[in-house]
Amino acid sequence: MEQIEGRNPVREALKAGVKLDKLVVAKGSERSLQEILDLAANADIPIQWQDRQWLDRKSKTRAHQGVIAWRQPVGYIELPDLIARAFEGSKQPLLVVLDGIQDPHNLGSILRTAEAVGASGVVIPKRRAVGLTATVAKVSAGAIEYVPVAQVTNLSQTITTLQEAGFWVVGADMEGEALHYEADLTGPMALVVGGEGQGLARLTKDRCDFLVRLPMYGQINSLNAAVAAAVLMYEITRQKAVQDKIL
Repeated sequence: MEQIEGRNPVREALKAGVKLDKLVVAKGSERSLQEILDLAANADIPIQWQDRQWLDRKSKTRAHQGVIAWRQPVGYIELPDLIARAFEGSKQPLLVVLDGIQDPHNLGSILRTAEAVGASGVVIPKRRAVGLTATVAKVSAGAIEYVPVAQVTNLSQTITTLQEAGFWVVGADMEGEALHYEADLTGPMALVVGGEGQGLARLTKDRCDFLVRLPMYGQINSLNAAVAAAVLMYEITRQKAVQDKIL
């Protein structure tokens, strides 16, 4: 069983039709959680009431906001299915490929931005990377329910598969030959973002079609992975919007 903690994640799970096994609510929170209670009641989800101290002991995120739900583990999607769904939903789909993101806060934030820009999905490695944990779900603010995630064994082979399917694969790296807004980021795009501290692995860089970098004018020469991913996702979205207007 997995936990979903916090008002936004639980609300979005209910809106997405996720079948929750049970919902535990802090006593005295009826007014502030009324929408969640109504959604749970309409879905015939059992509701229990406990003291806030009980929720504090059960919480994994330390930020339950008076509500914790239990569900079956979030399922991953197979890569071929993710690719097929991506092209069904858009002529210029965007996938986000993560190379060794280990901080659940970064993954949760990336999922939230991916949902905001309408990305078709996220790809993560099975090893040496964080999966879909309770903290990831909390930070994603419910986006985990809407953004499909594929978990793959071999990232280099995955990049090749994406290229063969018609994606341009762009890596975010300080060695990039062009600034992000100078590169053509239209068409089916797979954005590859490296992990905290290490960035993209050498083999991953070599497999990308091209690399782009973000301009850095201050004294610090890198950005948080989630921030960098957000900047690039929105630039891709901007360029696609401009092209759609031209066409």
